[in-house]
Parts: sequence; structure tokens; C-alpha cells
Amino acid sequence: MTSTNAARIAAHESWARTADRTSRTAAARAGLFARFEREARERLGPGASERQVAEAAESARRAHYARLSAAGVAARRGAA
Repeated sequence: MTSTNAARIAAHESWARTADRTSRTAAARAGLFARFEREARERLGPGASERQVAEAAESARRAHYARLSAAGVAARRGAA
């Protein structure tokens, strides 16, 4: 068994023992959104309102996940 397969099996076993998946990933989600907010604040400058920053951060989050989705589609097409 390769180390990649062993790691994949261990990850699946760990998730199988996780009762509350949402709370397990909450810190990671919060950290990622904080990065989007920080980057939006830097792009918009000090005069931006909280609403503008929040809207820009949400758009950045959506763009991030759209890029991930497109990369997944491209990878699956390449694998077929």
C-alpha cells in the first residue's frame, strides 16, 4: 500500500468517527473567510464601508469556489 492510499484510508476513518462535521471544519471556514475579508479590505482601501467589504469578500469566496469547481471539471475530463 502506498503512503497516499494509507493517508486516504486514515482520512476516511477519521471522518467516519466524526459526529459533527460542521463544527470540525468551522475554524477552517472562518479562517478562509477572514482571508477573503482581509484581501477585500486591502483592495478597497480604508474608505470602504463594512457592507462593501462584506460584499467583496463574499464575491471573492464565490470566485474561489468557482475556480475549484472548474479545476475539478478539467481534472475529470483529463482523467477520462
